[in-house]
This record gives sequence, C-alpha cells and structure tokens, in this order.
Amino acid sequence: MKLKLLITDCTDPYRNLAAEEMLLRYVKPNEVLLYLWQNNNTVVIGRNQNAWRECSLEAFASENGRLARRLSGGGAVYHDLGNQNFTFLAHDDLFNTQKQSEVICLAARNFGIDAVLSGRNDILAEGRKFSGNAYYTSGDAHYHHGTILLNSDMSKLSQFLTPSKEKLQAKGVESVRSRVVNLCELNPNLTPESMRLALISSFGEIYGTLVEVVDEAVLDVLEWEKLTEHYGSREWTLGRLSDFDRQFQTRLSYGEIELRLSVSDGMIQDATMYSDAMNADWVDAVSVALKGCLFDSSAIRERLLSLIEKEQTAELSDYLCTQVLQS
Repeated sequence: MKLKLLITDCTDPYRNLAAEEMLLRYVKPNEVLLYLWQNNNTVVIGRNQNAWRECSLEAFASENGRLARRLSGGGAVYHDLGNQNFTFLAHDDLFNTQKQSEVICLAARNFGIDAVLSGRNDILAEGRKFSGNAYYTSGDAHYHHGTILLNSDMSKLSQFLTPSKEKLQAKGVESVRSRVVNLCELNPNLTPESMRLALISSFGEIYGTLVEVVDEAVLDVLEWEKLTEHYGSREWTLGRLSDFDRQFQTRLSYGEIELRLSVSDGMIQDATMYSDAMNADWVDAVSVALKGCLFDSSAIRERLLSLIEKEQTAELSDYLCTQVLQS
C-alpha cells in the first residue's frame, strides 16, 4: 500500500473540484490519496440540491461569492480560507470511511481537541460540528471529502446559507451558526497551516507508512481546463429549471426532498427531485423512474419500489402516494 498526498494553494472552487474528479481516475488500486485544498468565499451545494433554496444567490454574488456544485450528495456548506477541505481517494480494497475519519479526529486531538465521529457524516468537538463529510463513487473508485472549520467567518455562513426551518428543527438547533464550531475557539493557536501539518502526520500514523507527496503535474492540463469550465458553468451550478404543475416538499428520515412534476393527460411527462440526501445516485434514479409514469398512486409505488434503495424508496413512496391520493 502507498500513501500519496497532493496539496494545492489554488482557491478557485471550480478548478479544485475538477482536480478532485480527475484524482479519482488517477489513484491506483494499491493507494490511498489525500488531497488538501481550500476555496475562498464559496458556497458549495450537494449534487441534487436546489441552488435557489440553499443560498441567498443575489446577496452572495454582490459580495463576489461563487456558487459551486459538487458530485456528492448532502447539504450546502460555506468555504473560506478559515476552512480546510480534505479528500480521501481510494479503490474498493482500501476505501475505509472509519479509518479516514480517524485521520481527521487524530489531527484535531493533537491540538488538545476531543474530536469524535457522529454517525457517518459529521465530526464533532464539544457536541458541535466542525467537519461535515460526503461521498462519491465511480466504478470501484471512491472519494470521501469534507470540511474542517478552523477560523471561518461564521457571519457569512449565517448570512448566505438558507436551510429550511424544518431542517434546523430536525437537527435540534435554531440556526445553522449555532450548530457548528470553529476549532480556533477551542485552541486559539490552531491555524490552517498547522492543521495541514497535523493531517499529514496523522495520515501516516493511522495507516502506518510513509506519505509520498505528488505534484499537480500528474493531472492533464487540457482536461483540467475543460473540466474546470464545466464546474463553473451555469448549467452545472444552477441546474435545470423545469416547468412543473405539481410540487411536493417534505422532510423524510434521510433528508429534505422537493419533487417537481409536470403532469399532462394523466401522465408524468417530466420529474425533477431536489434533495440533500447523501445518496445522490438514488435521487437521480427517482427522477428517471417517475418520467413517463401514470399519475396514479399504484403506478408510482410500483415504479419507485423497483429502485435498489428499498428503505429510502418505501418512505418516499408512502409519502408521495398519500399526496397523490389527496390531490
């Protein structure tokens, strides 16, 4: 097994997300690669989220903020230079979310901060979140990425992120700001530079081998430019706004869903589902499954229950069929 490390000083979210996707194709089956990066004044939303609901877009743009959309599912986050991003990349044999999260926890503990993994997606210190995690898979290659709040501008986080009241209530908090913590509040001597050094050290310690530093030159320049343009495009960042005449919105056990349907002659002509659910592929599959389906509770249930994620699909099916019967 080899450990590889790439650190970039680029703060362009589109270029950094493009590099992340390319590294997924670069990493070899016998390697674990750690990519450390930062974005400046950026809101990053999950692959299936509705940008207009998650961020105050006009206000954010007026302060030279940039909106980016990632490949993984989950919710919206604010990035500035007081936040450190990380990505672990590996194939099936070495991809281990528990072990990867322990690298983050150990790095924080080196500063006297008692960091613990909460569920699969959050890392906490003194009961508050400083790291949110998400995941993406392509074939047998995977990445696990997340944030580490060090000295981020919490006023901007509160100003530009616009989670629903239902989401905050589900988390048991009154505002997005009250749920998170900057690690510098717990250790004033902590800086992005010192955290990067701690992450490199804990990466080698957890895996028990030396870390090899690689250069950005391992990535093809022309492909990188093309992919950067894609990530910065309006089509990708804002997504498609389809015409619809039926809308269903609720919060289920795995996250918020907003389903927009275009119905004509008793058939669902088009379907778009927005969600902060972690399984982004499943959200896409729901939209595809509903297109061309009869607008009928039995037909909708049959289509949805053909999907792989049975538990998630059953909950959505029960909710949606009840709404259809009442409409």
